[in-house]
Amino acid sequence: MAPREQKSFSSFGIAACAWILVTSFQYGYHISALNQIQAVLTCKVTGNDESPLGLPNCIPMTDAQFSALTSVFSIGGLIGSAGANVVMDSRGRRGALRISAALTALGAFLMAIASAYTPLLIGRLLVGVAAGVGICLTPIFIAEVSPARIRGKVGVFTQFSIVVGIMITQLVGFKLATPTAWRYVLILSGLTAVAQFSISPTMIESPVWAIRNGDPESGKLYHQKLWKGADLRSPDEDPLLARDDDDERQDAVSVPHALRSSELRLPLTIVSLAMVSQQVSGVNAVLYYSNDILSNVIPDLGPYISILVTVVNVVMTFPPIFLIERVGRKKLLTASVLTAVAGHGFIGFGLDNGFVVMCSVAILVFIMAFASGLGPVPFIMLPEVSPPHAVSALTSIALSMNWVCNFIVGLSFLPLRNFLSGGEVEYEGRVFYLFGLLLLISYLALYRLYK
Repeated sequence: MAPREQKSFSSFGIAACAWILVTSFQYGYHISALNQIQAVLTCKVTGNDESPLGLPNCIPMTDAQFSALTSVFSIGGLIGSAGANVVMDSRGRRGALRISAALTALGAFLMAIASAYTPLLIGRLLVGVAAGVGICLTPIFIAEVSPARIRGKVGVFTQFSIVVGIMITQLVGFKLATPTAWRYVLILSGLTAVAQFSISPTMIESPVWAIRNGDPESGKLYHQKLWKGADLRSPDEDPLLARDDDDERQDAVSVPHALRSSELRLPLTIVSLAMVSQQVSGVNAVLYYSNDILSNVIPDLGPYISILVTVVNVVMTFPPIFLIERVGRKKLLTASVLTAVAGHGFIGFGLDNGFVVMCSVAILVFIMAFASGLGPVPFIMLPEVSPPHAVSALTSIALSMNWVCNFIVGLSFLPLRNFLSGGEVEYEGRVFYLFGLLLLISYLALYRLYK
């Protein structure tokens, strides 16, 4: 028998991936959507010009209220991720994506037209729920529509689209952070979600989901539409399906069943540790703290600091696209983690000894290390480690843990820094030693299990 032709995406397949990745782009966009516009949103910076939308130029709120507004995104994300498996398995991958897009549009537009704090809070919660569903859905959908030969390479784009979303919202927010224009930051997200939802009838369902749900003919047709060289006459040799014994398609499992199943204990532990490692690295805390440190090196350029860091984050997500299949998941992840741990060490040492340049360089090295492995690889692992019948449930559990850890790290960073430093500025670096240690411990546990 002649060897099966190596497959790549058709033009439609590329368009389908771009359509899917808008979901993770929106997740990244709303992580930072309020950062640049905080001052004008909360009335700390005001103006006399009238808003062209006929709405208040700002919404008065305290720092505590703004913190609640920011953190409710994580609460919504946890809700969305916890229920994502039910939506993905019952409505299909395309149906789940439509729900995520609809919730994003609703939440973003509600925030954009809000004239009081409560609708702003509800809108932020809705985009969080959408992000929770979307961040579970995207890596699965990407894996299920990608040819096996390039699946890992394409999987990196989940993280890439997230960091692009973060960068775009920083750039857009920087330009629109005025009392009369800040609402357009949210309107842009809503319009993007509407476009994604409107295009969805022209897109297809995941072929893997179709085959597993008793429609192999549609699955093969989808393969043919997505891939160059797909063979319509016989099922594709897809590792995501081949793992089921004797071609028996097991029913999709629920989250409670996945938590109780001894058969799923190992993959559940692996994907959970991967997601926990991603958050206990303290990446969000480092991104937050970098502004103060780097501003000491580049005075009066504070607003540009977060943009610089996000640009570095985007640029360093490119190398895994080319290295993931050559180097392998485990080696790339190991190099990323060890470099990130070293970065934490130098950040802490630099802070404790007043070496500002060392801190600045170490922060950039840490972001580079995270973006080149620890950021993208866990998303690639989710559908590859999980059995096909349990991928939705295990992804929901792992991403729910990711949201919880994200919330805990964001909430505890400043209190931990103050406790470990004893209130002394020269000891504020100690908290970074702790994050480095937590990352190392969690990854060593993962390293032993991940083959």
